[in-house]
Amino acid sequence: MPSWFFRSLVPFILLLSSIFFLLAGIRFTNALWGLAIAIPLLAIALLDFVQTRHSLRRNYPLIARFRWLFEDLRPYLRSYIVESDLDGRPFNKDERALVYARSKNEISTHPFGTELDVYSDEYEWLSHSIVPNDAVSEELRIMIGGPQCTKPYSAAILNISAMSFGSLGGNAIEALNMGAKKGGFYHDTGEGSYSKYHAKHGGDIVWELGSGYFGCRDAEGHFDDEKFRATATLDQIKMIEIKLSQGAKPGHGGVLPGTKVTKEIAETRGVPAGENCISPVAHSAFSTPLEMLAWAARLREMSGGKPVGIKLCVGQPHEVFAIIKAMLESDILLDFIVVDGAEGGTGAAPVELSNRVGMPLREGLILVRNALVGAGLKDRIRLGAAGKVVSGAGLAINIAVGADWCNAARAFMFSLGCVQSMKCHTGDCPTGVATQDPFRQRGLVIGDKAERVYQFQKQTVAALRDIVVAMGLENPWQIRPHHLHERLNSAKSSSIDYIYPFLENRVLIEAPDDTPYAQYWAAAQAGSFRARPSVKQTLHDQDADP
Repeated sequence: MPSWFFRSLVPFILLLSSIFFLLAGIRFTNALWGLAIAIPLLAIALLDFVQTRHSLRRNYPLIARFRWLFEDLRPYLRSYIVESDLDGRPFNKDERALVYARSKNEISTHPFGTELDVYSDEYEWLSHSIVPNDAVSEELRIMIGGPQCTKPYSAAILNISAMSFGSLGGNAIEALNMGAKKGGFYHDTGEGSYSKYHAKHGGDIVWELGSGYFGCRDAEGHFDDEKFRATATLDQIKMIEIKLSQGAKPGHGGVLPGTKVTKEIAETRGVPAGENCISPVAHSAFSTPLEMLAWAARLREMSGGKPVGIKLCVGQPHEVFAIIKAMLESDILLDFIVVDGAEGGTGAAPVELSNRVGMPLREGLILVRNALVGAGLKDRIRLGAAGKVVSGAGLAINIAVGADWCNAARAFMFSLGCVQSMKCHTGDCPTGVATQDPFRQRGLVIGDKAERVYQFQKQTVAALRDIVVAMGLENPWQIRPHHLHERLNSAKSSSIDYIYPFLENRVLIEAPDDTPYAQYWAAAQAGSFRARPSVKQTLHDQDADP
């Protein structure tokens, strides 16, 4: 058959159907209903046949549109029909189901044993004790604030990670904050600044400052002291977090197109409505580790003595050590460091960055833990972790390798009703979470979802407590690397302290050459994030070794 026959077949059938229903309608009135269907379909088919923008529609009128229909339905069909319980990504069905069940205060137990292959490298486990300890406190909190902080903050062990108003809709922000208020945990603003939706219900806030300085910037986009002071001194603001990078797109700025900069977003961020909103790649308030610490000290003073820290996805190790050396040299200490893993999520990121740039959470967390312990600073600087945290086991594993507390973003989105439709970047989120569309947001009922946010956090922390009880410990912070085991292959496993290095206190100061980080420590300098020229080539050669 010639190709033109198939191209013309659908319009030809619709044309014949229209003629048939028209003639039948002369005698049988009910037949005109068929005409009401056939004529619009014929019009669409003819439009596809003559248009020049899409070759598939031009070659296969009308029926080619089913391709786009199934593309739109693909995430749902895959999630509900195709995937097994452990297949889905970024989060599989079991992980999502756990969050949904806990957020609804439903049964979250699992029948018939683990579905994991316990002899494959997907399996890792925490060592339990013959003598469990049921005296573990149900209130698991950590005090954040070093010796230079006059208003330390008692943080929950699980909190809401950075998600901006703009990325999420107003209803979602309100529900998150209302849940945080009820549960006594904090809500990170993300770099989109502190909005009226964050303020409405009074939940604890960590204000994140990105390179755009939204909410505290002047007309040129530079940091404005007075605007910062006006917000940072509010009672609801508990800590200040300087965002150096984020897991999903480390080292990348961004542009929010002017068409998306609504009046509300413009007021929140301190930018003109309807104009492109630019997040620069790097901060303009500092360019060296020493300058960053001096600025952090100013932020702490202007906020009234509140804890100030940084958030980063670890990249080049010598840059982390440069920050450590700057603290030792200047005697200005950060109050906390949050490590964001490369597996972290965002509303939109270049695929190349989210897939191939940045250190995963475990490696990044261990490196920063070693930097703090090795320099003798870990007892004064708290360490947070963010990146795909959905369960009590995830909390325990992060604590085992150095974290003092954890933050979660997408897990809390699931508690709001997110179905992982992968439409965050389009504004077409079907559950009203990641959208500014008033109609779509209408489906997210604030009071109902706030209760789910509260229940998810409460029950996940309770699950962590159950693990600590089973391990026979007194609190989660007693979990150590030797409690965590990982498979090397189907026949061998080891505790994680035999797989990764865990430094002893002050060893980087007293004997750096005895550590695996000797070259990185030597390359680091307090006055620059760049490697020392004298060891830069050595680092290059080391990285190039097979």
